[in-house]
Amino acid sequence: MNTTLTLLLSILCTLAATGQSQPDDAAWKALHQQAVNRPRRVIFNNDGNEPIYFCKAATAEDLLRARTTPLAGSHVDAIFYCTWSSGFGLFTHNTKVGQVFDTREAMFAPNRTREFLDKGLDPLAIMVDFAHRHNIELFWSMRMNDTHDASGAAYGPVMFRANRLKQEHPEWLIGSKEKRPKYGTWSSVDYAVPEIRDLAFRYCEEVCQNYAVDGIELDFFRHAFFFKCSGQGQPCGDEERGHMTGLLRRIRAMTHATGRKRGRPILLAVRVPDSVEYCRHIGLDLEKWLADGLVDLLIVSGYAQFNPWEYSVQLGHRYGVKVYPSLDESRVRDESARKLRSTLAAYRGRAMNVWASGADGVYLFNFFDPESPLWRELGDPSVLQKLDRTYFASIRGTGSMPVPHQKFIQAPILNPANPVSIAPDKPARIDFPIGETLPGGEANHPASSEGGHPARLGTDHPARLPNASTRITLRLQFKTPPDPKELRALLNGKALSPGRLRDNWLEFVLKETPLRQGTNTLELSTTPQQPQPLSLLDLYLEITSQATE
Repeated sequence: MNTTLTLLLSILCTLAATGQSQPDDAAWKALHQQAVNRPRRVIFNNDGNEPIYFCKAATAEDLLRARTTPLAGSHVDAIFYCTWSSGFGLFTHNTKVGQVFDTREAMFAPNRTREFLDKGLDPLAIMVDFAHRHNIELFWSMRMNDTHDASGAAYGPVMFRANRLKQEHPEWLIGSKEKRPKYGTWSSVDYAVPEIRDLAFRYCEEVCQNYAVDGIELDFFRHAFFFKCSGQGQPCGDEERGHMTGLLRRIRAMTHATGRKRGRPILLAVRVPDSVEYCRHIGLDLEKWLADGLVDLLIVSGYAQFNPWEYSVQLGHRYGVKVYPSLDESRVRDESARKLRSTLAAYRGRAMNVWASGADGVYLFNFFDPESPLWRELGDPSVLQKLDRTYFASIRGTGSMPVPHQKFIQAPILNPANPVSIAPDKPARIDFPIGETLPGGEANHPASSEGGHPARLGTDHPARLPNASTRITLRLQFKTPPDPKELRALLNGKALSPGRLRDNWLEFVLKETPLRQGTNTLELSTTPQQPQPLSLLDLYLEITSQATE
């Protein structure tokens, strides 16, 4: 029995003995904090496509089989279930405030949502029941401004035609197909419109009142565009940020009231860009939300990463908020680079970096294979350290956002689309993170922040050196391969022996090189005998269990 349920039963017994019907403020605060503190090793974000694309029959078994059933007993401690909302106001749960997405036009011919609901089977209720039977939290996730309906792909026009709200109230949108904003997507709803903010609140209220969810997630990342000024390239001001803060404050008050009425807390999570400055730029006053106690869980990043994970961990823990970095798929444009970043080993390295930052767990977005071994690996660094893993200088590069974001990026962006030039008079410095201590290295744990805890590998999971058969290889990709003898490489201040060329990659097999947990620095320069500048396209560190040639 989990600690939250144990405390709840204790409180209920006390209330019964004293004749009270509601816990007092102190007891309720303790119960809420217990819910916040619940372990969430891995959070699985499910975008709710199963009843639309994948169910051959409108049954709970078919719905769960697609993405969920195999997760029982895995490291997944929470499922964040999005009931579609690909287009503001469209859902696959039994909404009366919004609109059920039941179109079967074109590519949506397999859509069985209406069939589910007509049989009294609600996809959201099915997910809540499964989660609670397996001691998993279930959060309902709402995308605050998903704009797949503006896509030029075949599904875009169909989704837009199906959305009655957008058809009937084009004045509530930021633009139109004929009059597009300079930045962002024309079909976005405008949160300066009071009716839009009121609907967003009512969607959340309806779910909290009708479903036994453990929390709700407001997904501001899909897609991060909310006000007309952003569409013109102008920063949002106090008025826009006030609109969003007011909405969040209203939702927070509702979740507290509804949770107390039912006797079990409803937590509030937000998924946002991992930059306070960029959030303010697009109308999200993130630090005020945290300081004012409006948020319990902070989910950061998506198709762009602005800062090292430590930035968000320190920010969230400063205000007693749990932090979960989001490991979305890479969208770097180079196909080979993207493929390298999509391997199991790459996800393992990314998760190790999350744990080393002191984060409270790992969040997976757009990763739906329920049979993947990752669900039973990513939540435990001691398991990951026994498996092959890779660390990239950058998974996402500059990434992509509806509103220009490049000037806010403080994280490495090296990938084939963002190369680094190296010349005799222009050495290069590349930082890259490693979430563990390796042979010859030293721990470089992030400092504990107020309300938080030290990096996991420095406390709960002491770093273990790989066994004797482990091979550690640093790989550098160049546009034009250099002569290894004409390249000078310093790793954390120590010179590397000349590497070995393989295709366009220069490989360094590392043994007693001082790699460390945290930020590692590679300094590259060329000799005068290398007259042409080199273009470094990519960098990653590969750790494999077998030393193969």
